[in-house]
Amino acid sequence: MAPRDITFDHSQIHIKNLRLRTFIGLNVDEQTKLQDVVISIRVDYDARVAASRDAVEHALNYRAITKQVIALVENNRFLLLEKLVFEVLNLVLAFDGVKRAAVEVDKPHALRFTDSVSLTMAASRT
Repeated sequence: MAPRDITFDHSQIHIKNLRLRTFIGLNVDEQTKLQDVVISIRVDYDARVAASRDAVEHALNYRAITKQVIALVENNRFLLLEKLVFEVLNLVLAFDGVKRAAVEVDKPHALRFTDSVSLTMAASRT
């Protein structure tokens, strides 16, 4: 049990470096060859009930989120990194209990002399 003088702020789940392959890009090569993407997701939700009761039914199912992200990314094609990030972000925000989410997608070796190019988007439920 938490001490009475502590205010519970928020909970955040991090899904780090989910490595997937998809068709992404404008060039013909990019549209005909699977490319690696690395996805990191941060999800804010209220975990107080799950934590205080040790109750799985009150916890956010991050495994379900991950499975749906995998299906979305692997079964679609994207011209822009922006579209991919936007679609993943919307998928995550659709889960009950998610208050805020941020999604970063890295496209390794997108530019010469770089490890990757990445884009991050964040949104909150209204």
